Amino acid sequence: MNIIGIATLILAIVTFALSFRYFRIKKTNIALLFLVLGGLILRIYTASDPYLHEWDERYHALVAKNMTEQPLKPTLYSDPILDYDYKDWTRNHIWLHKQPLPLWAIAGSMGLFGINEFALRFPSILLSTIAIWLTFLIGYMLFNRRTGYIAAFLFAIHGLIIELTAGRVTTDHIDVFFLFFITLAVYFAIRFSKSKKELYNILCGLSIGAAILSKWMAALVVIPIWIILAYNNRFTIKQLSLHLIKLLFIATLIFLPWQIYIHQAFPAEAAWESGYNLLHLTGTVEDHSGEILYYVDKIRIIFGEIIYLPLLWFMWVTFRGKIHLKRLALLLWLLIPLIVFSLAHTKMQNYIIISAPAIFIITAIFWNYLYVYRNKLKPKWIIVILLILLPGLPVRYSLERIKPFQKKIKAGMGRTCQITKFQTRQNYFVK
Repeated sequence: MNIIGIATLILAIVTFALSFRYFRIKKTNIALLFLVLGGLILRIYTASDPYLHEWDERYHALVAKNMTEQPLKPTLYSDPILDYDYKDWTRNHIWLHKQPLPLWAIAGSMGLFGINEFALRFPSILLSTIAIWLTFLIGYMLFNRRTGYIAAFLFAIHGLIIELTAGRVTTDHIDVFFLFFITLAVYFAIRFSKSKKELYNILCGLSIGAAILSKWMAALVVIPIWIILAYNNRFTIKQLSLHLIKLLFIATLIFLPWQIYIHQAFPAEAAWESGYNLLHLTGTVEDHSGEILYYVDKIRIIFGEIIYLPLLWFMWVTFRGKIHLKRLALLLWLLIPLIVFSLAHTKMQNYIIISAPAIFIITAIFWNYLYVYRNKLKPKWIIVILLILLPGLPVRYSLERIKPFQKKIKAGMGRTCQITKFQTRQNYFVK
């Protein structure tokens, strides 16, 4: 029995219960504070594994550790004594397999806290926790207080996001950064469309650039969302065009210098990785294949088996009669990655995690609709079941991912692909 895990779970339940209580009496700020705290508790516990995880955390950890000494020279083998293949990201020297921003942040955390697991995971814990609050704000600004709150709760307890934060699954901290900056960009897009203040457009451009510098061009999903929100708030075509040019220019200023630099400093490696990125669209990379409906099937596992019901309902209400532009913007956040990644030959379940806030908000809108009209909709027993299952299935999924009843095993600190070993007592990486 895992005493610490059970105690953590009880503490999180109490924290969420307090959050619900304060939300019911309309003390939203206090409710949100407890909600974020509950999500933070789950993230800290899950990220407290006393070893590095096999894919891909050990690679990211070693590259970040090396970047503490040479931030502009990302390396896996920092001193390659033997021959290496720069086309193999698991055993090369210069490591450009991922964009640098998450690795820089991890390196900075290591410089602050030392070379250890906590320092490695701290930036992801911080950003993933802040994203709970951002999800509330997006749901609240686009729709209403209850929608934002329910969506934020779903984000706080979401099993896959928590595991990514803890480095337990592939693409780990890279995807957390990617998700955070896309969510932040959408938030600033909403603020800009409502206020028309140039500062928010600048911050949106900076966020898009940071997202691209975390995991590349899928961050451009924010652009059509930005356009629809601006159009919905009565920007003229001239205003929209000028602000869009500014947005793209700022984003480009953030991500382009690194691309120019690596192509000059490491031309062979940069050219290979650029082609390798495109290969994800046209070919199957590392046996990560799947059928055209791969992601349509995966979302029931990631977001709950009845997720199709709120998604189909939301599409229906969006396009019924006159198109509701705020709903359309939210829907594009889901549909564009879903369609693009479904058409790509290489498929991994984490690719669509960037749409998670949109799915949480859509689920929250549907839950709110059922709750408000629960006495009018028939049959009542089905409505009650749906009201329970819509949050209940994600909670179950969260428990399956967090594993609070299982003891944390201190094994796993051995070598992986003969690359790195992590020794927690001495707090350093040994290549």
